[in-house]
Amino acid sequence: MKILHFYKTCIPDTVGGVQLFIDQLATGLASRGADVDVLALSTERGKLPQLQRHGYRIHRVRQNFEIASTGLSFAAPRRFSELARNADVLHFHFPWPFMDAVHLALSKGKPSVVTYHSDIVRQKHLFRLYKPVENLFLRDAHRIVATSPQYLQTSAVLRRHADKVRVIPIGLDPQSYPPPPARVVESWRQRLGEGFFLFVGILRYYKGLEYLIEAAHLTGLPTVIVGSGPLERRLQRLSRGAPNIVFLGSLSEQDKAAVLSLCGALVLPSHMRSEAFGVALLEGSLHGKPLISTEIGTGTSHVNRSDVTGFVVPPADPHALADAMRRLKQDPVLAATMGQQALGRSHDLFGADRMTDAYLELYREVLGNAPNT
Repeated sequence: MKILHFYKTCIPDTVGGVQLFIDQLATGLASRGADVDVLALSTERGKLPQLQRHGYRIHRVRQNFEIASTGLSFAAPRRFSELARNADVLHFHFPWPFMDAVHLALSKGKPSVVTYHSDIVRQKHLFRLYKPVENLFLRDAHRIVATSPQYLQTSAVLRRHADKVRVIPIGLDPQSYPPPPARVVESWRQRLGEGFFLFVGILRYYKGLEYLIEAAHLTGLPTVIVGSGPLERRLQRLSRGAPNIVFLGSLSEQDKAAVLSLCGALVLPSHMRSEAFGVALLEGSLHGKPLISTEIGTGTSHVNRSDVTGFVVPPADPHALADAMRRLKQDPVLAATMGQQALGRSHDLFGADRMTDAYLELYREVLGNAPNT
């Protein structure tokens, strides 16, 4: 089976939740004998050679410009058409309006699956112009995947296409997170200590980091922020140089694993529906850490069960975040219990094998239902 994934960015250029998901799924598919290509845009300078990663191929084309957070490329349609010609299934990752247009113009009825990662939340005025294209794109897709029951229930767009929606949660392979070397852990222990509250992710508008920073000011508890992004300087200003708030920028996978092993809890304070699942919560769970997230009607509350694997608090509420942080800090037995329950839940429900098998079954379904296959 030949599968083509198409999204606006991918690893190694960008490491975020969607990119990690595509990597985990492509790796799992390749290990089961599928022939997998990933096509994405890149802002890297110089040549963009084809890459091999974990048994699948990465093809990157130059991003020429960006409008309203939508990357566009002159070379992408032609490369997509070349790769799609030999694919059995086209797998799109929504939202990305440029992708919709490419599909509608060039897919030519090929069996298609769309993983619906998020509603379009921010660009409300432009969305009115784009909405007819979105409707055509989703109506044309053979199957749409929601990543959690919560998102299917709360997304008006998904409910309009409920007859073709399947729920397949994102999963991670624990083997892709090997324990970091002891010397690396010790180096980070000397720098950060242990038991701090940790955020991992791209520093975007919907991550709610201003509320985490305010909670850190309220509690004085050590808080570490891993990642870079467009809000980095603004967030550093909000921290006001407080010694308990540390920005580490982007880290290697090895260093990130070391920092995760040392933290006391993983915090995802996202306050908007653009945070549709929260892969960082799964990463915290795999390290046996209790979780703090917010109730925004998305998959974050599927991963983090309130009072079981951690605490779920109201969004945009630094005082509620601060209370949750204090409770975990003051009750290490409770924190350890929640961390172990998070680990168990990740193994039971959010494994990469489970996710990969579900997608393979879905691909076979769309191939069986597609005309002339």
